[in-house]
Amino acid sequence: MISQNRRQDIDRRAAENNYRINVKAELEIELLHQQIDQPREREILKLTEAVRMLTELLGQLASDARESHTESGRPS
Repeated sequence: MISQNRRQDIDRRAAENNYRINVKAELEIELLHQQIDQPREREILKLTEAVRMLTELLGQLASDARESHTESGRPS
């Protein structure tokens, strides 16, 4: 009976230790995800801004092309 109680105490401490290790590992993994995600998010913002600027530029070029066709007397 005493050895069974001792074994239960050892098992309980091992389970508690495993739990702490798992929580710590989970926190470390979350930190790594954040470190990976931050540069990716910045890159996505830069690319989104570049697409917006290019879309505006293409719109201006198309507008200019329509105006030049209209001014030259050709229908658009």
